Amino acid sequence: MLSGRGAPTLEMVAARAGVSRATVSRVVNGSPKVTPEVVAVVNEAIAALDYVPNRAARSLASRRTQVIALVVPESTARVFSDPFFASVVQGVALELAETDYTLNLLIASEANSEKTRRYLLGGNVDGALVVSHHSGDHSYTRLGRELPIVFGGRPMGADVVDSTYVDVDNVAGARSAARCLIDAGRTHIATIAGRQDMPGGVDRLAGWRAELTEAGLPADLIEVGDFSPADGAAAMRRLLARGVPIDGLFAANDQMAAGAYSVIREAGLTIPGDIAVVGYDDDRYGETAAPPLTTVAQSPVDLGTEMARVLVRRLAGEPVERVTVMPTRLVSRASV
Repeated sequence: MLSGRGAPTLEMVAARAGVSRATVSRVVNGSPKVTPEVVAVVNEAIAALDYVPNRAARSLASRRTQVIALVVPESTARVFSDPFFASVVQGVALELAETDYTLNLLIASEANSEKTRRYLLGGNVDGALVVSHHSGDHSYTRLGRELPIVFGGRPMGADVVDSTYVDVDNVAGARSAARCLIDAGRTHIATIAGRQDMPGGVDRLAGWRAELTEAGLPADLIEVGDFSPADGAAAMRRLLARGVPIDGLFAANDQMAAGAYSVIREAGLTIPGDIAVVGYDDDRYGETAAPPLTTVAQSPVDLGTEMARVLVRRLAGEPVERVTVMPTRLVSRASV
């Protein structure tokens, strides 16, 4: 540590390391054109002098902000009540903690999508992560032509052919849920599907339907909800109101399964005696349900981590896979 000479400069680091100022600059900016040996010498000098790079100057020179936006096109109430989003944010933050990037969270409802678009294209961020994408959010897929973007979940629509995204295998996860109910001897299996303008809702319904069809079972007991407990309860009431036998239920997330639980009990039915139930997410709703909910586990923390990792690599000019699909697993509990 130096004293009495002011803050250490790039030139002082270069003199101590015995290299040029340009070489120090390349090391500080993470250039791949510097040998590991030189990087080590420069980093030793940086540590010895306690040199801190001037981020503002670097941003002006490189036109980089060192900021990544996490865009969630949902209402504020939804974002802060759904544990999925908190876990995604945690995963993104964990990955970015090892980099120089700062995370900005943008909760972007349909009412202010143009405001969000202006901010993203206004030189405020280097790239964006978009989670909970809806089929109508075409502005975000088009933004990918002007700004590096990684989606959490498969984007929907005709203009997303070149989009980069990280998703979980929702079709396989839903198939495993349906198979669990079939293996338990259930033959009248309903589903509370998620929103059909979101890839998770579409793919989980497709997986449930495919598994039942292959087993020779009818796949027509379908109601759709918005992934909330209230909508799960309303959908379950509609299913029971049909007056047809139901002995199994797959809910497209644990929140809707929790809502269905209450309605099943209101009807004087038992879980799993009368109706076996499988959810999706393995979040606190499933863990605290009574009886504990059999569910399909995905890891939103890992999803956020992988999204951030892919975007950081893209921003560094490294090759990345356009599509990354993460596995799910069935968690067996007492509801089946």
